[in-house]
Amino acid sequence: MSGLDVVTGGAGFIGSHLAEALLLRGRRVRVVDDFSTGKRGNAPAGAELVEGDVNAVAKEAVRGADVVYHLAALPSVPRSVERPLESHRATAQATLAVLQASERAGVRRVVFASSSSVYGDTPTLPKREDMPPRPLSPYAVAKLCGEAYARSWAEHTKLETVSVRFFNVYGPRQDPDSPYAAVIPIFIGRLLGDRPLPIDGDGLQTRDFTFVGDVVLGILAAAAAPGVSGRVYNLAGGRPASLLALADALASLLGVRAGKDFRPPRPGDIRDSWADVSAARRDLGFEARTSLEEGLRATVEWSRT
Repeated sequence: MSGLDVVTGGAGFIGSHLAEALLLRGRRVRVVDDFSTGKRGNAPAGAELVEGDVNAVAKEAVRGADVVYHLAALPSVPRSVERPLESHRATAQATLAVLQASERAGVRRVVFASSSSVYGDTPTLPKREDMPPRPLSPYAVAKLCGEAYARSWAEHTKLETVSVRFFNVYGPRQDPDSPYAAVIPIFIGRLLGDRPLPIDGDGLQTRDFTFVGDVVLGILAAAAAPGVSGRVYNLAGGRPASLLALADALASLLGVRAGKDFRPPRPGDIRDSWADVSAARRDLGFEARTSLEEGLRATVEWSRT
């Protein structure tokens, strides 16, 4: 019988893609989700489902697992600014619950989904894992806290942990309707509806947009690579693009004109985000395979259907 893997947040955008990839590799998969942001339709057929808040169901959720992929969180900087206690509970506290339950259940490794937001607005580019973090939002603080817990467990218990920092992941299934939606589904929805694109600030801020399929490959590599317990890795394309360039690329793919609605910068947002992925390439064998144009085309095609 194949081994069992657990994906918390497995009905979410990234988690559902990861759960599908594990099933295709012949693994047994248990999805954990409370559906506060995840969608029932995203949970892949063939996966066992544990429904509930990770803080409450962690012990049940990780029982018998080989690897736990901990992706559950409230993934929004603006939401964390508005509701910091909720963000902390769903992100930092839930990570602590997963680590404790995993150690007691004899799990081999926990892969923790962290975020590029932990770097904050440090001026040095690209962002390297050895830079001092400067989180600007409660969400970023909670993710950094989760990394610290993961490193502590790796140093003081038999449980292996690896933290991976995501950089602006995008692709099919990313929710365009949430009030905290990411920029690419918002832009696509606006362009399809012939509405102007909301631009926070001057639009020259950069992001390292990373296709979800590439991120899944990086997560799987983090679960399998030897000798990396306790470490943190950037998972990204390593190629920055400005919001204005993104707007023009999407408009070109859709064959429309991109009107722009410039707004004040959002609290907690960072100016530039661009990853150095050399450590992940060296230790995990990770390399993003999907160009921004290819990834945007796939995302647009999904959005149209």
